[in-house]
Amino acid sequence: MTRAFAFITLLLLAACTSPYVQPPLMPAVGFSGPRIEQAAFVVEDGARLPYRRWAPEGQPRAVIVALHGMNDHSAAFRLAGPWWAEHQIATYAYDQRGFGAAPGRGTWAGEGQMVGDLRAVVALVRARHPHLPIAVVGESMGGAVAISAFASERPPAADQLILLAPAVWGWSSQSLPNRASLWLAARLLGDRAVEPPDWAVRDIRATDNLIELVTNGNDPRFIRTTRFDTLSGLVDLMESASVRLGQVRVPTLLMYGAHDQIIERVPMRRALDRSGEPANLRTAWYPDGWHLLNRDLQAEVVFGDVAAILGAPDALLPSGAGDVREALNDEIFRR
Repeated sequence: MTRAFAFITLLLLAACTSPYVQPPLMPAVGFSGPRIEQAAFVVEDGARLPYRRWAPEGQPRAVIVALHGMNDHSAAFRLAGPWWAEHQIATYAYDQRGFGAAPGRGTWAGEGQMVGDLRAVVALVRARHPHLPIAVVGESMGGAVAISAFASERPPAADQLILLAPAVWGWSSQSLPNRASLWLAARLLGDRAVEPPDWAVRDIRATDNLIELVTNGNDPRFIRTTRFDTLSGLVDLMESASVRLGQVRVPTLLMYGAHDQIIERVPMRRALDRSGEPANLRTAWYPDGWHLLNRDLQAEVVFGDVAAILGAPDALLPSGAGDVREALNDEIFRR
């Protein structure tokens, strides 16, 4: 009875707490507002978000603001950025708050703060390139942040949204044991960081590009252990993205690979079904694609499709990539 009482007490205490979210910074005295520095975007609260920039030698024809995935940083676009630069496209990829060399490394910044950072960065890039088409390209978690931003009342001042396997594996796509255990862990053990289990490292692959997997593994800025409260915040964000995909109003292309083992078919299909098939949403199915579409062995196919639709969202995709819903329906029918 004593143990049962103690366990119930822990549950009640857990229910009264919320997972930790890093607070905004306090701007320094004399802070003059957001700006672009040589190596960082400075946003509303004075936070410095380091960025990488790849640009053509001459005037670009379009601009990309790129958002990396979970535990990654701006180097996620180290293959895409130079390729796009060769095709007259400038790319700005920044470390999102809580990742890379941005403030609060390893702690969750919260959906609202991450959305606000994206809005501020796009505004700065728009001011620098006022007459060029601007697209936000979000990979995995970055795609979820972008969906939330563009579905908000104050969307970023960009013209297009491109989603690379967006993270839509929210609470409603989790099993009941997963939901319950993570909910409790985020409240009782929130600041404890854990590594992926051995079976996940062994059996789940993000890409078929083994060189990129090794590079990520040796990258000191890549986060290898994740706090329970950060995982909970990520699932909150993914649920929001799954629910709000259909509320995005700018022309959007959602890209998804047949071999994606991170964002599986069921949550992707649920997000697409929830979207209600808006006219501004296109999808592209890559039979040889994995989760990290911009780092797979066939990544240049994806680069080319992105380049083709910048400023022309209805243009044909050079790859001929088909519709994701149709591909998933065909798989279900074959089974």
